Amino acid sequence: MTHQFDPTSLREYDIRGIVGKALGPADATAIGRGFATRIRAAGGTRVAVGYDGRNSSRELEAALVSGLVAGGVDVVRIGLSTSPMLYYAEATLEVDGGIQVTGSHNPPEYNGFKMVHAHAPFFGDDIQDLAALAASGAWSEGAGEVTTADVLDAYVGRLMAGYAGGAFRIGWDTGNGAAGPVIEKLVQLLPGEHHVIFAEVDGNFPNHHPDPTEESNLADLKRLVAEKQLDFGLAFDGDGDRIGAVDGLGRVIWGDQILSILVEPALREHPGAPIVADVKSSQALFDRIAELGGEPVMAATGHSLMKTAMTRTGAPIGGELSGHLFFAGEYYGFDDAHYAAVRLIRAVHLSGRSLTELRDAMPALVATPDLRFPVEDVRKFAVVDEVIARLKSEGAEMDLTDGARVTTANGWWLLRASNTQAMLTVRAEAKDQAALDTLLGEVDAHLATSGVTRTTSAR
Repeated sequence: MTHQFDPTSLREYDIRGIVGKALGPADATAIGRGFATRIRAAGGTRVAVGYDGRNSSRELEAALVSGLVAGGVDVVRIGLSTSPMLYYAEATLEVDGGIQVTGSHNPPEYNGFKMVHAHAPFFGDDIQDLAALAASGAWSEGAGEVTTADVLDAYVGRLMAGYAGGAFRIGWDTGNGAAGPVIEKLVQLLPGEHHVIFAEVDGNFPNHHPDPTEESNLADLKRLVAEKQLDFGLAFDGDGDRIGAVDGLGRVIWGDQILSILVEPALREHPGAPIVADVKSSQALFDRIAELGGEPVMAATGHSLMKTAMTRTGAPIGGELSGHLFFAGEYYGFDDAHYAAVRLIRAVHLSGRSLTELRDAMPALVATPDLRFPVEDVRKFAVVDEVIARLKSEGAEMDLTDGARVTTANGWWLLRASNTQAMLTVRAEAKDQAALDTLLGEVDAHLATSGVTRTTSAR
């Protein structure tokens, strides 16, 4: 038996697509068969499996498990969970790998699979290898057994090991995603006053889409913080690996700004350590790391790519503009928005200031958010390549870690292709609005030459 995947579902660091169009139960079974083959070839025998709260997740999880079992590996099902819970299970249970069924921050019609093998991300060539195995049908055969494990209480207990005092009045918005049950248990253990909204898991996401990188999705949290006069608010994406925050005035604290708060205690505990941030992050963050005696490391965007950079450099902490924050050192090295929340509370407490005061102290730069606009999958990487070729011919100063990050006298701008959606991403940062407008004009001119226009917004 062989299987062909929709090529658009084979992303750089996971497998993801629209259910019923690019992804379905047959794909889940083939993923299970291929992953089992790889696990057994490496001498492994057991795999942990979890699923998020999307309407299609249970069906895909069942098909995935059937594929893993048919491939001859035993499966430990942890049930409804966030991606960090699955990573935690893989790190602490006696298993050789793990798969989370999740559509992450994508719209409700999407779903997908994030994989980890031997405590390391399974991505890139590994994913292409699964496709090759499926096309050839060269899968392992067997009859694995299925057991279950409830890791929620142990996981929340581990989150609390990162807590170090401080009682705040906090709003929490889990957006009807899988983070709801985690946060409901966590706030019972945290001191202070806590108000949780949208904790019921609902794959229709009836209140707002769970992606805290889109400011419009934080409107309910801002309202909660204002009405209750809370110290700050925290939000999570659909599978609990992205964090968002607003201060007491309702201002968004973006992912790179959260990391800039976390680096001070991290570098106090790990003097001179490398700190990893993605190419979308503010120059102010890289400057802050250097100012505190750390070694700023710029890395490609994407959770698997960031984890790889963390391991390569030995960094105790890292993060992305998108709110993926990674913790090694005292933790396991993966991105975990729940743990990030605990560590942020700790960092605010240790600073002796409020989150609002910490936000006030940040450099007064003008920047766009992560501007995403649709470009067909078959075209998006070509557009970036065309722009890079023109920039090289102009002798531009740029970093090609991930797309093109171009530095000019006015600031910097970034153009890269999304690895999770049919989109291009632009980000720019400058000292004032006039300089930012100039940067965006440069970007738009390059895009226009390649037949692309973008939507505009700013922060």
